Amino acid sequence: METLFEHAGGQDKLHEFIEIFYRSLLADPLLQPLFGAGRATHVDHLTAFTVETFGGPDTFSAEMGGFPLLIRAHRGLRITEEQRLRFVELYMAAADRAGLPDDEPFRAALRSHVEFGTEVAKQNSHAETDDQLHPLREVPLWGWE
Repeated sequence: METLFEHAGGQDKLHEFIEIFYRSLLADPLLQPLFGAGRATHVDHLTAFTVETFGGPDTFSAEMGGFPLLIRAHRGLRITEEQRLRFVELYMAAADRAGLPDDEPFRAALRSHVEFGTEVAKQNSHAETDDQLHPLREVPLWGWE
């Protein structure tokens, strides 16, 4: 069966999607404080994470620090539910603007991916101890619903 990575259009299409998404994050008054001025490596890291999650190459885990990097990046941010929901909204809007497939099975998988990921990030952003972190410790492989 085709992976989400393949269905989305592969590395280049997902990179385009993440670039559009990241620009929207940096322009959003609710989310920009979480990202500051942005980082030059953020698009590449988020693209590699998405690619790996969707069944593509494991560059994020093998070469970029993997899931421990995500845990460190989110700790202390104290993400609000309003910020989490806005992140999801901008993610799905970027999928439209990037021209990702709009068939219902793909969009359902895309939404469930970002909903789950933002819940994990939100929990980790409030964790004051390792015991309070979400139990996920590796990049999940996301599939069709």
